[in-house]
Amino acid sequence: MPRRNQITVTEPVKVKDETEHPGLEWSECILRIRESRDKAAFAALFRHFAPRVKAFLMRSGADAALAEECSQEVMAAVWQKAHLFDPSRASAATWIFTIARNRKIDALRKMKRPEPEDLPWGPEQEPDQEDTLALQQESEKLEEAVAALPAKQRELIEKAYFGDLSHREIADQTGLPLGTIKSRIRLALDRLRHAMK
Repeated sequence: MPRRNQITVTEPVKVKDETEHPGLEWSECILRIRESRDKAAFAALFRHFAPRVKAFLMRSGADAALAEECSQEVMAAVWQKAHLFDPSRASAATWIFTIARNRKIDALRKMKRPEPEDLPWGPEQEPDQEDTLALQQESEKLEEAVAALPAKQRELIEKAYFGDLSHREIADQTGLPLGTIKSRIRLALDRLRHAMK
């Protein structure tokens, strides 16, 4: 009988072609981590998402070292917080990239904190609650807007922006014509812009 905290490894993860059941295999990996601390499922997730998270962070302004550090923290959070994942609310990619965005914000805040010798004397200034609340509300609104997209548009947005795939790579992966992909992504972005107003 395994000890309570022992990590057990189930059968190897065979990730399906994303065009067959988009997003399903990654959600299944997270559920296997949640239910049985499945190392093989985590390894599959790590191989796929760690480089994409790093690229996403670098595109959003982080330098390579910060992006690498944050991507490691993101994947550790996926392992530790798999119990919080709800596949009915978000795809695996949306959930992981939301964690990545939040880690980047936290890291940037830490970098802006002054060193002890630079701290001003007097009462400590409260963090700007308005900015914090606005950012949180904006993130929730974007998450809801992405979830509300038609499935065909949401899948392509996730592949292009969360999966770091070019339109050509998406076409190769899905078999869809390039024009269809560009059109669906453009429609999805218009919907998202409208939803975020």
